[in-house]
Amino acid sequence: MTTRILPAVGDPDAARALSTLLSQLPSAEPAPPVPDSTSLLDTLARMAVDSIDELPEVVLVHERIGPVPALELIREVALRFPAVGVVLVSSDAGPALFSAAMDSGARGLIGLPLSYEELAARVQAAAQWSVGVRRHLGKSSAADVFTGPGGRVVTVTGAKGGVGTTFTAVQFALAAAASGRRTALVDMDLQAGDVGSYLDVQFRRSIADLAGIQDISPRVLQDAVYDDRTGLALLLAPADGERGEEVDDRAARHIVGALRSRYELVVIDCGTQVTGANAAAVEMADVAVLVTTPDVVAVRAAKRMVRMWERLQVRKAEDTAMVVNRWSKHTEIQPALIEKITKTRATRTPVPAAFKELQAVVDAGRVQDLDNRSTVKQALWTLAGELGLLSAPDTASASAAAPGAPGAAVAVRAAGAVSRLRRGREG
Repeated sequence: MTTRILPAVGDPDAARALSTLLSQLPSAEPAPPVPDSTSLLDTLARMAVDSIDELPEVVLVHERIGPVPALELIREVALRFPAVGVVLVSSDAGPALFSAAMDSGARGLIGLPLSYEELAARVQAAAQWSVGVRRHLGKSSAADVFTGPGGRVVTVTGAKGGVGTTFTAVQFALAAAASGRRTALVDMDLQAGDVGSYLDVQFRRSIADLAGIQDISPRVLQDAVYDDRTGLALLLAPADGERGEEVDDRAARHIVGALRSRYELVVIDCGTQVTGANAAAVEMADVAVLVTTPDVVAVRAAKRMVRMWERLQVRKAEDTAMVVNRWSKHTEIQPALIEKITKTRATRTPVPAAFKELQAVVDAGRVQDLDNRSTVKQALWTLAGELGLLSAPDTASASAAAPGAPGAAVAVRAAGAVSRLRRGREG
């Protein structure tokens, strides 16, 4: 039997040494090494599109892989691709790391410097385990088995409080559910989450109840999720804000990984404060949305947020989608200027300033009942299509904005608020 092996090694010298040894293993078919965690997950996802049989039997994860730490990466691979045997390669082969690796889902630990005999033994054991799991998955019809590459994760973060972060996240999730996608909406504004209030939902469970669980099975996840009448699966923030501290970055990665394995789309409201949990979510996200309003204070806050993400190596500015809320054609600060100042990627569809359309449903806690004629709802649902959150692409939103339309580039006046922003751009 041929054993397909995919190494994940960031260091070029270590990659060459590992590839040389792998090429000497009998019946081994090593693939070219992938340099980082993102490339590894993307590669495995592409392979798993047709069948789990297309996946390699063994994945080797080097200890210095990044940006996701090695043990967290192993946990995510094991959760999203349960038929792959993952082996950690580390200079520390002690019992503590071995135990931590096993808890994360690894099938073995190889010490550095590499030994041919140890490498061959660990790869063979992981490959045999993988073949057995695939045989079992092929026969099993249980719905509780995690399979496939997983769904997309979209985070929605606010530049500051009051810019419409939660409302935007809820409407994105509602639009996706209405298009037929199995959608989860997660409230990761851990101390002040309002998703439940916006949808008039009270539930005894919250995201904090999953924080201390090492193995989040489908049954455990289902107990913590509220299946709303809108078709959304809701994972709410804790009612007691102090419990938000229980959800750290490790727990967030584990929870998001479990959710993306069960849902086609996971929309996460990250609030406006940077915590370890929501920073991990933004780092894992396929689409990271930052919401701002076209005023000086909010745009400066958006710039601070983007800079912080870059310093923490969470997200690059150019990989962030900027949504401009409460826009009008008379606003001095237009999306083109916000894009230039923050160096983000502004979406084509800004959201109009029309709070009177929203006030009744927001006060009643029933934003799902917002009238379809609402210009705000139409803009947000169009945005959902533009960001690829719907099952069928919205061709109208994909087309270039006509001159004078909300998404078109608008000339910016150089007076007033714009001048203030330009003076502070280097600050």
